[in-house]
Amino acid sequence: MSNISSLAFVHPEAKIGKDVVIEPFAYIDRNVEIDEGTVVMPYATVLFGARIGKNCTIFPHATISAVPQDLKFRGEESLAVIGDRTSVRECVTVNRGTASRGETAVGSDCLLMAYSHVAHDCVLKDFVILGNATQLAGEVEIDDYAILSGGTLVHQFSRIGAHTMIQGGSKVPKDIPPYTMVGREPLTYVGLNFVGLRRRGFSSEVINSIQDVYRYLYLAGYNTTQALERIENELPETKERNHIIDFVKNSSRGIIRGNMEG
Repeated sequence: MSNISSLAFVHPEAKIGKDVVIEPFAYIDRNVEIDEGTVVMPYATVLFGARIGKNCTIFPHATISAVPQDLKFRGEESLAVIGDRTSVRECVTVNRGTASRGETAVGSDCLLMAYSHVAHDCVLKDFVILGNATQLAGEVEIDDYAILSGGTLVHQFSRIGAHTMIQGGSKVPKDIPPYTMVGREPLTYVGLNFVGLRRRGFSSEVINSIQDVYRYLYLAGYNTTQALERIENELPETKERNHIIDFVKNSSRGIIRGNMEG
């Protein structure tokens, strides 16, 4: 049985799973689904179109699935989806999608720290961390295990690759390729995310092979087209090499600059 406080508002059409806890003064709207084991704390607001997974925690004053801050939005039905075991801290806002994608999606095992904002149609994969007051504009994509330190500002349509680490207070104007650490002003590549990669079980051999790819991209003086051609012709094929190549080739905004570039 769920534990729903008599001081909370839960719309009769909301679907509440087993062992969900809804604490006093929480607000749960219609067309909401909350899966088993999730805790919704006091003054949290879960609005129309929210889909929240198992064993999540929604902290006080967080708002899930508010309408998009997008002037093109015309009231169409859309979703804000939160995966399993994700923590949404105090005053976080996750807006629902628009006709563009139909949903905003946050994966499983994520941590959205206090005052962070996830705008319409963003896609966050699993194990993503948004530091305090990090702000994502619309249709941002973030891959697994990316960490955005506090106060990061991300331009709309930007893509952030897997296993990246972004310095706090950064402004992200372009795409950030996977496995990297980025910082400075303006934002540049400063090396691999060595600590994160080792923590996640990447061997020294694999890390060295990733570093070889980025030497071509950022340290050898080639433009991006030249670097990709040499990487494909001169470096052995690996899963990580191919991942980086695919990311760069499919970057519509272009990737961030290297710290040796002019």
